[in-house]
Amino acid sequence: MKKPVVMITLLALAIVSAACGSKDAAKPAASTPATTAAAKPEAATSASIKATDPYPNAQLLADVKWTEEHLKDAKVKILDARAKGYEQGHIPGALSLNSGLLKDAANNSIVAKDKFTELFQNLGVSSDTTVLIYDEGNSLNAARVFYALEYYGLKDHVKILNGGYAAWAAASKEVSTDTPAAPAKGNFTAAPNDKLITTKEQLKALDIQQCTLLDVRSAKEYSGDDLRGNQKGGHIDKAINREWSDAIDANAKDGVPVFKSYLDLTKAFEQTGVDKDKSKTVIPYCQTNIRGAHTYFTLRLLGYTDVRPYEGAFAEWGNAADTTVVK
Repeated sequence: MKKPVVMITLLALAIVSAACGSKDAAKPAASTPATTAAAKPEAATSASIKATDPYPNAQLLADVKWTEEHLKDAKVKILDARAKGYEQGHIPGALSLNSGLLKDAANNSIVAKDKFTELFQNLGVSSDTTVLIYDEGNSLNAARVFYALEYYGLKDHVKILNGGYAAWAAASKEVSTDTPAAPAKGNFTAAPNDKLITTKEQLKALDIQQCTLLDVRSAKEYSGDDLRGNQKGGHIDKAINREWSDAIDANAKDGVPVFKSYLDLTKAFEQTGVDKDKSKTVIPYCQTNIRGAHTYFTLRLLGYTDVRPYEGAFAEWGNAADTTVVK
């Protein structure tokens, strides 16, 4: 009875090991790149990017104009992921979604696919739906929903409203206090993508030097000065640190917190040491993969093609008996 579970676990380990390399795997010959033998185009660096250049995946961000134009589009579902304020006013037609429902805290994992399927079908999401998500403005909760939807099969069908509700309000757009009628049930079916997630067991088996392990918590959490309630403080060995919030320009026009430019974000990740080869595996993590999901979105926006957040995050790693941390 346990064989299928074992096989799935081994398959998941093999997927990430193929991308990052296993500690026990034989190293390739010096003349053969660790990623692929095929030549790759040179990745864009800050030196080759103009201040006005768009993000490589600019379609993942929506602005107020796009949102207004699609308020009555039957193929677009707008989700309000704010922690509070929905009853006091929201974008017309938006449905409220508590992003906390996406986490199975008991297992430090994303909720099971059947529960996820039911939740989003009841929100009217189908396989051909474009989902637009917004929150207060910094896109933290919105990015959590974005990541969960991409992980469960709606990759490239999800957008975040840049600046969130703050941008909508600053533009003096229509606000509604009406709760929309329950939508017709959608046909979306969650299908997990193991290439978009990392587990504790996978991390323990990996040669981290062949990946980029990115700790997006605060500097004090990274150093171990802030335990955040964990038994162990510090960070996972070989992880580099850049706080998730560095991606947001909090001093933009009208005080709306929007994503920094393509040029500024590229410079920031270069300075941090995130590999300019955007096909190399990047594993972001935080405490519960809310901030990690935000960095997942930021890297997707910049064109990184292999980003696999550690879903269990430090809530799991920092409290497990079989892990070690460094300070």
